Order: sequence, then structure tokens, then C-alpha cells
Amino acid sequence: MEALITSTLTVALAEIGDKTQLLSLLLVARYRKKWPIIIGIIAATLINHFISAWFGQWFAGWLPEQYAGIIIAVSFIAIGLWVLVPDKLDDDEANCGTCGAFLATFVLFFLAEIGDKTQVATVVLGAQYASVLWVTLGTTIGMLLANVPVVMLGERIMRYVPLNVVRVLAAAVFIVIGLVGLWWSW
Repeated sequence: MEALITSTLTVALAEIGDKTQLLSLLLVARYRKKWPIIIGIIAATLINHFISAWFGQWFAGWLPEQYAGIIIAVSFIAIGLWVLVPDKLDDDEANCGTCGAFLATFVLFFLAEIGDKTQVATVVLGAQYASVLWVTLGTTIGMLLANVPVVMLGERIMRYVPLNVVRVLAAAVFIVIGLVGLWWSW
């Protein structure tokens, strides 16, 4: 039970103000489908954090740090560029159904978590408690505690903040994180 509680609190606190909260806001503004986004967050986090808890130490020892940093940095730049491409969404979302919101959330959250502080925390917690199940569940609950309120309240926020502003700010954050990552990797 200690692994579950510690993992939950660690990730919930680490996620406050993190890029995935901004990503949650962007996704709810684009797709306006709360439950597929929440399910996408759950699925991506469960898989990412399970892999982190189980294989994290092995992967870190296998892949040279300079290449891992470059791969992660380029991924962030790619996400930032993708964010700049506006979607053509109708109010009824005919062109972007539930699967689109889920799939976009799943892929983006999975990629955003690569190399993130919560992924590193998950690796450390998995090593500390030697309980992949409880650490994965705890870190996933922590991720949800931080991001679900953003998804649920995001539409209200978007009434006051134009989507283009959110899109440019989100893109800038991801691109800057990627550029800083490239700078540190070289």
C-alpha cells in the first residue's frame, strides 16, 4: 500500500504545471470529447508507466544517453510542429470521431511522457518498491489527479482564451523543450 500511496502523491505533485496539463487543455479544446481524452490518458499512462517501472533501468543502461536525449528532443519538436497545424473541426465532429480524440490523446501523452520527470520518477519508484503493479497504478492515479480536472474544466477556460493562442503557446512550449533537449544532448 505504501508503493501505491507514495507513487500517487509523487506523480500528482510532479504533474502540477507540467506540459501534459497544457496538452490536456489543448486536446479538450480541439476535440471537445472529454471521456475519450480521459481514457486516452489512462491507456497511455498505464502503458508508459508500466514500461518505465519494468524496463526503465535496463533501457537506461542499454541506450547511450546522448542518443536518448536527441530522440526525445526531436519528438518534442515534432509534437510542437504538429500542434501548429489547425484541425478543421465541425461542431458535430463528423470528421473527428471518438476514435480520433482517443488516438491523438494516447499517442501524444505516450510521447510527452518519454523522458519526463514523472517517467523518471516511475523508474525510481519501481526500483525502490519492486512492485510494478502498485507503482504503475499509483503513478497513473497521480497523472489522472493532475490532468482530469484540466480536461473537465478545459471548455470553460477556452471560452475566455482563443484556441489559436493555446495552440501557439503549446507549440512554443514543446518546441522550446525540444530545443533545450537538443542543446543539452550536444
